[in-house]
Amino acid sequence: MSVEKKLQERSGSKCELCGTTDNLGVYKVPPAPRGTVDDSILACETCIDQIENPDHVDANHWRCLNDSMWSEQPAVQVVAWRMLTRLKAEGWPQDLLDMLYLEDENLKWAKATGEGEAPEDKVIHRDVNGVVLQTGDSVVLIKDLKVKGSSMVAKQGTAVRRISLDPDNAEFIEGKVGPTQIVIITKYVKKI
Repeated sequence: MSVEKKLQERSGSKCELCGTTDNLGVYKVPPAPRGTVDDSILACETCIDQIENPDHVDANHWRCLNDSMWSEQPAVQVVAWRMLTRLKAEGWPQDLLDMLYLEDENLKWAKATGEGEAPEDKVIHRDVNGVVLQTGDSVVLIKDLKVKGSSMVAKQGTAVRRISLDPDNAEFIEGKVGPTQIVIITKYVKKI
């Protein structure tokens, strides 16, 4: 059974955040999601757009978190925590955040994207041109890179798709070159 079918079954074919039944899709909760039922949610187009684009956020839309934050699904709890944290300046989300309890590993997952940190404390990954990199972006190598611990050389011009970011170091990203998952220094990549 596909991930989407399992999520539809789990959620009753409703957005796990706002409860709508229109324009539903799978949202893989970063960082570095495997795309399984455990690290994904079924969400509507509106919720996904506002999660991925902070400029599009309508605070009133997220009042639905008053109900969905109580979900037993860790992925739903993580997204609820992130959105409430993003909106806490509105006032009412802070009250919900004070009530929301996450297990330690889920809280670590929720904080992994830097949501809720002061801008000066966030780890920001930038490519060689200064463009901000996000989890899931695609980059291209700008020079040949010898992979430590192997005889492999990642060639200039190689595309690395669906990168993940090191939450502790702004200079490191991870991605697959061929079948091998490697760590790449950001000054050797350019966002596609």
